[in-house]
Amino acid sequence: MGARLKESAAGKRSTTSAKSLRSHGGRRVTGSLETDTERILRHWRDAVPNDRMAHLVKDATRALVRALQSRLAAHGVSFGHWTFLRILWEHDGLTQRELSREAGVMEPTTFAALKAMERLGYIERGTSPGDRRKIPIFLTGQGRALKTALVPLAEEVNRVAVRGVAANDVAATRRTLLAILENLARDA
Repeated sequence: MGARLKESAAGKRSTTSAKSLRSHGGRRVTGSLETDTERILRHWRDAVPNDRMAHLVKDATRALVRALQSRLAAHGVSFGHWTFLRILWEHDGLTQRELSREAGVMEPTTFAALKAMERLGYIERGTSPGDRRKIPIFLTGQGRALKTALVPLAEEVNRVAVRGVAANDVAATRRTLLAILENLARDA
C-alpha cells in the first residue's frame, strides 16, 4: 500500500501512509483528497488529542457552519444572510447597529449584508417617528417565508452533528459550553 497525497493544514502537499489513512474511524479514504472536516477530525484524534478547548470548539463550529452553508446554498441563501434572518425572525424591527451587536459583526459588514438582502427582497427599511437616525429593519413576506424552508436545514445539521451521541452526553456538552460562556462572561 503506497503513500497518497493530501493537503496539510498549511495548504502544503505531503504524503500520508496507508496506515494513517485507516485512522478515519476504521474506513479508508480513497480517491480524492480528504475533506477539510476529515482532516480536522484526524488532527484532533491523532495529532493533538489534548490541545486547547478553544481550538476544538472553533473547529467544531467551522464544521457545523460548512454543513449548514452547503444546505443554504441549495436555496440561494448565504450564511451571512442566514445570520441576520435568524435574528430578524425573532426580533423584527431592529436597527442596523442592534443587528450588528446581535450578530457579533462590525456595522460595515451588516450594512453590506442588509443592502444585498434588500435587493433580494428579504428585508425593507422602515422609519422611526421619534428618531430619524434610527432606521428599523423589517422582514418582507418573502424574508419571513424563508424561515419555513431554512430552519429545518439547521435542525438537520444539528441532528447529523449529534448522531450516535448519547442524549446524556449531548446534555453534558450543552451544560459544559454554557458554563464556559458564563465563566468567560464573568472574566470579561
